[in-house]
Amino acid sequence: MEGAPTKPGVYIFRDAKDQVLYVGKARNLKARLASYTRPGGDGRLGVLFLQRDATQLETIVTRTESEALLLEDTLIKQFKPPHNVRLKDDKSFLMLRVDLEQDFPRLQFVRAHNPKQGKTKGRSRLIGPFASSSAVRDTLSDLHRVVPLRDCTDATLANRSRPCLKHQMDLCSAPCVGLVDKAEYRGLVDRAINILTGETRELEQDLDRRMRSASEELDFERAASWRDRLAALRRTVEGQGVTPGDKVDRDVFGLAREGDVAVVFRLAFRGGRLAESKARVFHSELPDEELLHVVLTALHGPGIAKKESLRRLVGAREILVPCLPEEHEWLAEILGARILVPRRGPKRRTLDMATENAFAELARRTKKGEENERLLEGVRELCGLENTPEVIDCFDISNLQESHLVASRVRFRGGVKDRSGYRHFKVKTVSGQDDFASMKEVVGRSLKRGMEDGDLPDLIVIDGGIGQLRNALEAQEEAGAWGVTLVGLAKARAERTFKGRKLDKSEERIYLTPDSDPIELNPRSPVRHLFERIRNEAHRFAIQFHRKTRGRITSQLDSIPGVGAVRRKRLLRTFGSVAGVAQASVEQVAALEGFTLELARTILDRVNTKP
Repeated sequence: MEGAPTKPGVYIFRDAKDQVLYVGKARNLKARLASYTRPGGDGRLGVLFLQRDATQLETIVTRTESEALLLEDTLIKQFKPPHNVRLKDDKSFLMLRVDLEQDFPRLQFVRAHNPKQGKTKGRSRLIGPFASSSAVRDTLSDLHRVVPLRDCTDATLANRSRPCLKHQMDLCSAPCVGLVDKAEYRGLVDRAINILTGETRELEQDLDRRMRSASEELDFERAASWRDRLAALRRTVEGQGVTPGDKVDRDVFGLAREGDVAVVFRLAFRGGRLAESKARVFHSELPDEELLHVVLTALHGPGIAKKESLRRLVGAREILVPCLPEEHEWLAEILGARILVPRRGPKRRTLDMATENAFAELARRTKKGEENERLLEGVRELCGLENTPEVIDCFDISNLQESHLVASRVRFRGGVKDRSGYRHFKVKTVSGQDDFASMKEVVGRSLKRGMEDGDLPDLIVIDGGIGQLRNALEAQEEAGAWGVTLVGLAKARAERTFKGRKLDKSEERIYLTPDSDPIELNPRSPVRHLFERIRNEAHRFAIQFHRKTRGRITSQLDSIPGVGAVRRKRLLRTFGSVAGVAQASVEQVAALEGFTLELARTILDRVNTKP
């Protein structure tokens, strides 16, 4: 949530499986997201579940609050998040439908969740949805002064013999009596669609002229009315950039740059729905045209189809970009898509939204980079280093069924995770639960490999106190990696009481050497938060490997014919482990539900057979 923009937009919480848990909107994303970090959240019960289950946060910046409202509604309908409330009788937002199959079509109101409402045979064009129903109704009444379309029913159109009063008021072109032909009327329809999708200059000029005229005549009440109608027009079209008016598979790319850092933000629409909104960061000094060429090739080229997670995003028929990439005609032919630079209308507004998000992500990363530089300088001062530690490693040991030990190494580069430096270890030379000896082994192996590859860290954080640090230093001495600094990070001890007497309590503390007094870290210190983040990541990575290894250990039961997931669980729950099963008798195993004497003998023969 750090670095969130202060602009309006939508935020999406996802779990570890990338499933959407909650979609929300905000006038100020930074202020809204900050409420989730306060104790107790904002009082809603769902926040407790989000704090427990959410692992990812995604934000989409919009230009206005109305756009955020419309985008939130669209995403909730699309993903159906479990923590969002949806009313069964919700009427959703208004849209306008034009049946282009008719000779003289009219604009009809329909609801976003039921676009076929009132539909006749033929092809239709849907416009909207609109955030404000009152604003769009006012706009529609003003639209007839500029584009005199009919608003009467089909029955009235077929049975009139003379023009109605609206024609005399220049609000209708009277197609009912043949005062306008089909071609001329279709031109009026196209103008109306353009206005309702964002080309409002003509109507704005008309309303502005009427407002100024009334003001000059000192009729301020009428001028205020025209002013309100002008504002209603702008509210009507301000949300058209977040929901496409068609179902064309379209990718929209926003680009923001600062120095050699470029952020490309992609909005991927599939079937009229937003399928992806994601920022990608590149370090490149290539010109914008060449960079976009590389990005489009990477995201739409043949190789991407091999990645199942991205396969659904391949095949855009239209690509919107801020500038044409190098060799765009050849690229369009290869990708099978039109590559466009929109200048106005809804497509331009969608491109502007993607660009706004790219700049927001660039600002967040720039700010984060500056904060990390100050943070690492604080680490240097705390640990007494000569230079700022660019690369920090952290080791953690995880026990597994007493006789099995695994370990992890995570790497932070520049204050952020560097997953290419993550490593798993199986402890080979230690038997039993000896964390000290295990730490010595894995640190030594890592340092020796780092010296061979020229890939040593600047600082190593050992998860533990004096004992773990002392053994890690012995490993460093044996490896000869003198240029690496090692420190021990000991967990805080909560305050205890005994017979009313307060006992020990300590904060997180750093051991620079095994023989020196530890340095307690202030609970509000950014350096402490960094160390905690690094240690927690090492612990998470070790536990992850722990679970995978545990699964492989129980696979001895899985390989026995007749033992599936249910019987395996029953065996382990009853006897505790594979070793416990091996010590059981045939009668004890056969007595379990779903087991026979023959199956029991087979199981015991397998588990007692040495591999």
